[in-house]
Amino acid sequence: MASERDPKRQRVEEPGAESPPAKERLPDGITATEEGQKNRWFVGSIDQGTTSSRFLIFNGDGDPVASHQIEFENLYPESGWHEHDPLELLRSVEKCIEGAVANFTKAGNDISRIRSVGITNQRETTIVWDTQTGEPLYNAVVWPDTRTKHLVRELRNKEGADDLLNLCGLPLSTYPSSVKLLWLIENVEAVKKAYEEGRLAFGTVDSWLIYRLNGGAKQENGGIHVTDATNASRTMFMNLRTLQYDDKLLSFFGIDKSKIALPKIVPSSDAEVFGKFAAGPLKGLPITGCLGDQSSALVGQCGFQPGQAKNTYGTGCFLLYNVGTEPVISKSGLLATVAYDFGKGRKPVYALEGSIAVAGAGVKFLSQNLGFADSAAKVAELAETVPDNGGVFFVTAFSGLFAPYWIDDAKGTLFGITQHTQKGHIARATLEATCYQTKAILDAMALDSHHALESLAVDGGLSNSDLCMQTQADVSGIPVVRPAMRETTALGAAIAAGLATGVWGELRDLDHVNQVGRRVFMPKLEERRRERLYAKWQQAVDMSRGWVKVEDEL
Repeated sequence: MASERDPKRQRVEEPGAESPPAKERLPDGITATEEGQKNRWFVGSIDQGTTSSRFLIFNGDGDPVASHQIEFENLYPESGWHEHDPLELLRSVEKCIEGAVANFTKAGNDISRIRSVGITNQRETTIVWDTQTGEPLYNAVVWPDTRTKHLVRELRNKEGADDLLNLCGLPLSTYPSSVKLLWLIENVEAVKKAYEEGRLAFGTVDSWLIYRLNGGAKQENGGIHVTDATNASRTMFMNLRTLQYDDKLLSFFGIDKSKIALPKIVPSSDAEVFGKFAAGPLKGLPITGCLGDQSSALVGQCGFQPGQAKNTYGTGCFLLYNVGTEPVISKSGLLATVAYDFGKGRKPVYALEGSIAVAGAGVKFLSQNLGFADSAAKVAELAETVPDNGGVFFVTAFSGLFAPYWIDDAKGTLFGITQHTQKGHIARATLEATCYQTKAILDAMALDSHHALESLAVDGGLSNSDLCMQTQADVSGIPVVRPAMRETTALGAAIAAGLATGVWGELRDLDHVNQVGRRVFMPKLEERRRERLYAKWQQAVDMSRGWVKVEDEL
């Protein structure tokens, strides 16, 4: 993606010239210099996700030099319920740190050269614990958990529901932490009792990890209990403009601030507020950065200019679109969120967000359910056996369609099948479905933000497919930029941490980070044909509507 310099200049084409040394004075006397960026310091990054935890160590060029990953158990106690053991999350992070540091030192590096650590985490996942013991009171309720759907229906009919979107940028749904916390207070006796007795602590995964890595209940004055603005913006408790808890929002959800410890909202990058490791191989090292995972990926892609966007192609897709220093409340079904807040007098930066339910999941469906190929990679290869989709369009609405369509009554539908149709055509149409939905979201984002998109940065598993990325460029009509080093989520947290402790002084010092080896997929499709194909996709979407009838669910 383009850097903080002229947004029209494509920094992705080649590595830029080195930035001049930054002269900013840091809290402990360290000066951020080119020497400090490239030769002296390393930064650690905790990447705590939905299925695994990782710890990576980056050098000043943004290259990972050591890492360790551990998968953990996902719990599904009832249909629609999704939980994690908070203590297992903590243990997995601690073991990853031990493993990565061991690899780091084995390669001949000195731990003292690790300047600080950043954290990036799965968002919306909700954890509650006892302020007196520091122990969790229930399993973590994970972001896609849908046990709150009936509660959400009730809240939508409550007075004041129509004001929520403008205040916090999020519509009422099962995703935000607010409804998860409300459910816990209403349905778990231990949580309800702690709330009534004023010893209930609430936090997302970042807050929980920071609290425990600092020593938990052993800390003085209640311990380090903080969150950054990107994670707080996913709770529905924070005012999107003030970046503070909003009394009107808390009141709507019936949360009494005198009965619950809410994490203090702080910038995403700070040398002191996140505390230090209380134990382990990094004991005494400061934690200086924190970003929700999708915001962290945008930072890792250096998407610092309005009009820049990143798309993470995982099981689904998450698009974040930088809209600048003023929030934009979407009129097109998108979410408004904080992209990052680097403090030190800098204004917070906001983003529009859109999600696609089925991306890699569609490829997995062809592989596992229909037996098209042995693996997702082979499905992509199968798609390359044909020159085009053969007139086939696949609306992958396995659970309806998400942004910007929000069609609940659609189901997955194949159109245009003839005797000419081969497996390769269907494989190709599956990849194209993700690309067309991405274009629809990007168009909505540009309309809402009034910023023309200049390029799309990509990461995630499906971005490994050259065919898919070229199709994305052709469908969207803009360059698609794929970095050689795709650990962008973890890199974003490292950048936040490094900005606070002198590894990098300002955003301009990141011009060189993760630039070498980037590949740019330029649009090759003639505009008229692009418009014609997209119109056909839109026709397929319209025809997929209405498959689910109310009487079918009775």
